[in-house]
Amino acid sequence: MILVVDFGSQTAHLIGRRLRQFGVTARYCNPNDVLSAIEEGKPKGIILSGGPASVYEDGAPTVPKIIFEFGIPILGICYGWQLTAWLLGGKVENTTKEYGPETVTLTNATSIFVLPKKEFTVIVSHGDSVTTLPSGFTVAGSSKTVVNSAVADLKRNIFGVQFHPEADHTEYGMELLKNFATRACKEVYKPLMLSPSKIINVIKETVKDAKVVCAVSGGVDSTVMVYMVQKAVGKNCIPVYVDSGLMRPNTKLRLENIFPNIVNADLIIIEAKNRFLESLVSVIEPEEKRKTIGKLYIDIFREAADKYNSVKFLAQGTIYSDVIESKGSMHASKIKSHHNVGGLPKDIPLTLLEPLRRLYKDEVRTLAKLVGLPEEIINEHPFPGPGYAVRIRGEVTGKRLEQETIADRIVIEEMKQAGLYDKLFQCFPVMTGAYSTAVKGDGRVFAEVVAIRAYESRDIMTSKWAHVPYEVLEKISSRIVNEVPDVSRVVYDITTKPPATMEWE
Repeated sequence: MILVVDFGSQTAHLIGRRLRQFGVTARYCNPNDVLSAIEEGKPKGIILSGGPASVYEDGAPTVPKIIFEFGIPILGICYGWQLTAWLLGGKVENTTKEYGPETVTLTNATSIFVLPKKEFTVIVSHGDSVTTLPSGFTVAGSSKTVVNSAVADLKRNIFGVQFHPEADHTEYGMELLKNFATRACKEVYKPLMLSPSKIINVIKETVKDAKVVCAVSGGVDSTVMVYMVQKAVGKNCIPVYVDSGLMRPNTKLRLENIFPNIVNADLIIIEAKNRFLESLVSVIEPEEKRKTIGKLYIDIFREAADKYNSVKFLAQGTIYSDVIESKGSMHASKIKSHHNVGGLPKDIPLTLLEPLRRLYKDEVRTLAKLVGLPEEIINEHPFPGPGYAVRIRGEVTGKRLEQETIADRIVIEEMKQAGLYDKLFQCFPVMTGAYSTAVKGDGRVFAEVVAIRAYESRDIMTSKWAHVPYEVLEKISSRIVNEVPDVSRVVYDITTKPPATMEWE
């Protein structure tokens, strides 16, 4: 077992997921519980995660300095490395800020830093860096702006990196973590497989004889969830799709055609477009939108549950990226309230059942393949629970919803026509709420700007913007300004995550 001390990084849980991929158990603890976690778990190694704090601030999370004297191999990542340096006599300053992809060059490739190449791309997200190394540490690698990007104290088996090896877009990040686990910590490499039957058994033990209302959205997460629940509880599974009017127009049709072949339960469809649009009148702030939508969903699911006896659970297709962005750990920053996590009201009348809560998007897709779900479900691009509402900056009106719907159809059609759709993780337009001048029919028009977002990812935690061919972007732009009413121009978003989030709000 390797102990991961969670300082609130958006990717802290991803560390354990990476360890799990090569058969190493990870346990998490908060910084103030580290001594008891070490005594109880007897870990072979410790990883100090990143986090949003600065080590020199009052009240910054920390660990007892004595943990560095236990002889347990330690890897500090980002904030975890800064804290290591700080506690052992080094210096940390707010000097060089790095966000997104950077290049690290290894100058002393030993121990965990024995990697396929000496120069590789990493994902960074920090404002502080270690400017003076503690005694005993040597530099293993540097970026162009941060000298101490990779460091080691080989005598004490303590390592530090000023980047995120757990991030999917860090080259050789898996190799580095594997080296730490197997070389430094002497763990045995033994890949683990996801088990649908284990998830189904946990649902059975949790639910017993109660009925479960399942929130169906049409995406792969909720489809896998309802498949598992139905296999676990049979006729006590009550799948419900709320047609909010904010989802893609083909969602209901696809569910009606595909759902009966996947889940042996009758799908209940509730028409609620007018209720959602009425609830969003004058709602502009993104967080308020998400919470408004989350509350209304709960109200509608409760109404559906009231028609049955013994309904005790509301099942959702929540995955880990939803959880962490909604402030899923003690020291994490809140990025946004996902409607099915932070956007939910506190007084939910049903017990939440979230069997996929600790999994990532690519793991859910693997489960979908294992249970034999159709490719069109597995490969469907993720779509936000609040739907188009979060892709419309400002107030959601019937007119702006129609604009977003048309623009979205154009983007999807052209990406599929170009053979790009299945190569992308997500692609969509955003009604930006910004306005610019255009000339249409020899007349001046002051109309809205539409932004296009397209990126590559596996687990949503990091992403790289897609290099879509110019001719495809040109066609998308031409169609949007001609087919979508009151649009002046189209721009293309070329920002990675980090620093940008997937959705604009």
